Amino acid sequence: MKNVRVVLMASVVFAFSAVAQPTFDGGFRLALPEHRGQLSWSADGFKVVQSSAKPGGREIGIRGKDQSGRLAFLVFFFLFPDQAPLTSAKCRDGVLDPEKKSNKTLKVLTVSDVAQANSMPISLVSYTSEGRNRKTAYMVRGFVATGDVCGDLEIYGDSPISAGDSDVKNIFASYRLDENYSPQFNDVFLYAQILYDARMYKAAGPSFEIALSKIKENPESVEKTFRDPKTARRVVTDQAGMAYGMSGDIQKARTLFEKAIAEDPDYPMYYYNLACADAEQNNLSGARTHLQQAFARKANRIAGEAIPDPTKDDSFLPHRSNKEFWAFLEGLQRK
Repeated sequence: MKNVRVVLMASVVFAFSAVAQPTFDGGFRLALPEHRGQLSWSADGFKVVQSSAKPGGREIGIRGKDQSGRLAFLVFFFLFPDQAPLTSAKCRDGVLDPEKKSNKTLKVLTVSDVAQANSMPISLVSYTSEGRNRKTAYMVRGFVATGDVCGDLEIYGDSPISAGDSDVKNIFASYRLDENYSPQFNDVFLYAQILYDARMYKAAGPSFEIALSKIKENPESVEKTFRDPKTARRVVTDQAGMAYGMSGDIQKARTLFEKAIAEDPDYPMYYYNLACADAEQNNLSGARTHLQQAFARKANRIAGEAIPDPTKDDSFLPHRSNKEFWAFLEGLQRK
């Protein structure tokens, strides 16, 4: 099943990049998969270079850099139940106070609360800190919070910056936390994909299943990421099943693919992935049947997707000594 992931990722890379990068208006959006609230800000000329997420839907973060390399941002949107009910200032102190204790080079320059129309205030902090290379880093950090969620947006660079600088000021002028926002398909899919790319497969599986439920609730919500709901359902089901399979829960993966076949019997990769599960469980008869079904339906694969070569798939390689089975695998590529 490991090599299957490599192939299928080709069908979701575009979708993931489209969600992670700024929208057409230069804006960025972050949400948790099962909690109300959305963090948003605009940063023209910035591109996402790194992303992270924690199991259980507790935290998502992205790092971005501007085209010049002068400035970067680091943003986290996270649950902070120990400090609830939160204010922006309370979140600031809850995050920064431990950092001050652990980093003796951290020097706070200014602290201010900035009111916002129709939104909670931003608690802004400007400070410096010494990096590992002993060079001084300059940061402006803004916190917004309500209930049990907090947004933490840090702008940083190697040269002095302040909250009054025009580019920094413009970013924080757009910084908002919408406490009434309900997470949509793109939010959940992004979260699940980040976990998957970080090889946190056990955590990614349930998040992909939540994304599947979002497709059923609102099929139109997939349009920013996929061509149509059917393509979205196929890709997300594949990702969910492979996440479970690669975490060792073969039976859960099998159940997902069998259910998907009952609803969409024409898609070849469901059968291919079942064959992988069969091979992992040493059921070569089942693997043969499911591979035959997969290759018989290869015309129905997603555009740009190829059915993997099973002779190069980690699920089947342990059975190479079985000459009859291996000859069968080699023959599939000639069909």
